[in-house]
Order: sequence, then structure tokens, then C-alpha cells
Amino acid sequence: MVAPLTSRIEAFIRAHDLIHPGGAVTCLVSGGADSTCLWHALRTLAYDVSAVHVHHGVRGAHADADAEHCATTMDARVLHVEPVPTEAAMRSLRYAVTQACGLRATGHTATDQIETVLYRIVSSGSTRGIKVRREDGVVRPLLEITREETVAYCKEHRLHVRSDATNADTTRGLIREEILPLLRRIHPGVDANLRALGEARPSLPRGMEASLVELLSSRAGSRSADLGSGVRAVREYDTLRLEGTLEWGPWTLEAERDGLEVRTRRPGDHLAGRRKKVQDLLVDAKVPRAERETWPVVVCGDEVVAVPGIAVAPGWEGVVEARRTQ
Repeated sequence: MVAPLTSRIEAFIRAHDLIHPGGAVTCLVSGGADSTCLWHALRTLAYDVSAVHVHHGVRGAHADADAEHCATTMDARVLHVEPVPTEAAMRSLRYAVTQACGLRATGHTATDQIETVLYRIVSSGSTRGIKVRREDGVVRPLLEITREETVAYCKEHRLHVRSDATNADTTRGLIREEILPLLRRIHPGVDANLRALGEARPSLPRGMEASLVELLSSRAGSRSADLGSGVRAVREYDTLRLEGTLEWGPWTLEAERDGLEVRTRRPGDHLAGRRKKVQDLLVDAKVPRAERETWPVVVCGDEVVAVPGIAVAPGWEGVVEARRTQ
């Protein structure tokens, strides 16, 4: 027996710590089945849900009707922006103009994941999928739900949805309407296999992989290689280490110790050796709410050792150097 869709969404949210229980979240809505399902399901799960719709000034009356539908049906705030030429530019603009909305969620589904992985295989040789959580904090609670399921959910709950007539004319429309049906004729497991590729850990870029292979195969006692993006690999006999800096939004981070990672804040995070939660540290430091979800947090395993620009755990002083450019 398949669990109710809302239960599966909640399990996915908890498994990935996407939204604090009962917490506030802003859904980026288009009026389609996916974002409508997201908005309604999160409300049903008792999250504090609001909605925002970005009107790109294209598609004329149809786009005006989409905006009106979102405002009327979901009480969405409509943001008007200047037209940009491509779908990618529109997507980037949507994320940019909604940064002040706090924690944001989009209606990307497992079906979107399949289409994205297939496109990236063909266009760049990459199997990188849609991330559950973007670096800027945007979360995707529906990534294990198919588009067919969101449509069925909206029908079950009698939720009126809009359709984008231009979808069929896009690259994604070509993949959806023509390429995937042909691949399913070749093998019925293509959807599951593409999803698995998107969920796998990403491999190294080809240039970086080649540099590392050359470095490791060298007989020289000590040698280094520039891997790009400010990262250098150093091999000293049988030891290999990576040195360099990490760019995180406006932050430049550099560590003096191995094994550290950078991520965004998660519910319940607190500084190692202290009881105070990271959320409270950010509030006390008067960090604007819109920036708290994207503020870098440096961790060692499960322990938060530094909140750049705000606090460092006892014993970790001087380990992480952080510079902010804006």
C-alpha cells in the first residue's frame, strides 16, 4: 500500500531537514499542478505557508491570467520583473528577486529530475541532478513525487490549475513529449535509472580528474597540481591533501584543518560546546531574516564549529578564516 502523498512529502522533508516543523516557508508558484500541489500539501501539513508569483512580462494575456490565478487562489504576492531572453535567465531572476522571502520552496518533482538529468547527459556529459537544497537555501520537497501524482492530487482536492502553453516548444517540452517516450520503448526502466543517476554523488570534472590522475601516477616524492577554482592538490610521498579557499555567496572561507564542510543552517543546530542555537546567534547578531537561510555554517562531522562573522566554537579559534566581500 502506498502512503498518502502528504505523508511521503513530510517524510522527505524530515529526512533532509528541509523545513522546521510548523515553520514558515514561501512557495514560488506558477499556477501549475506542481507548485499548486506543493502549496496545498504544505498547508495541510501545518506549515506556515505563503506564496509568491514572479510575473516575467512575457506571454501576454496568458501570463496575466496566471498571475491573477495565483493571487486569487493562493493569495500569492505578485512580483513584476523586466523580461529576460531565456528560461535559464528567468529562473535565475526568480531566485534573485525572491531572496527577501525567507525560506523558499519550489515544486520540482521526480519527473523534473528525470528530464534534467537526461538534458545534462546530452548537453554536457554530466549526470548532475536537481539538488534537494540549493546553496541559497531554496528547498525542493516534492523531488520524490512524480508530475502525474501532483496532477492527481490537484484533481482529488479540486484545485484549479493553469497550464503553460509554451512548454511544448521548449527543450524540456521536446524531452518530455518526444525523447522520453522513445527511450521508454527501448527500456521501461529508463525513468528509474535516470533518477538514480541524478541522486548519485557527482563525479569530478574531467579536467580535475585528469590532473589528479597525473599527480598520483607521478614518481616524484613531492608534487602539486592546480585543480582550478582556487584549489590545489599537494602530494607528499603517500599523502594527498587539498588546499585552497571556498567561495560561498559573498563569503570567502579558508580552513587550516582538514575534514571541514560548509552548509546552511539546519533546525536544531547549535555551536559545539555551547547550548545556544545557531538560529539564536543569527537573530542576536541582527542578521536579516532573508539572509539567515543562506548564511554559511562550518561543520566537522555533525558539529557546528563556526558561524562565519558571528561565532566560533571553543577550541576552534583561528581554524577558519572568513572574509565577506559585501
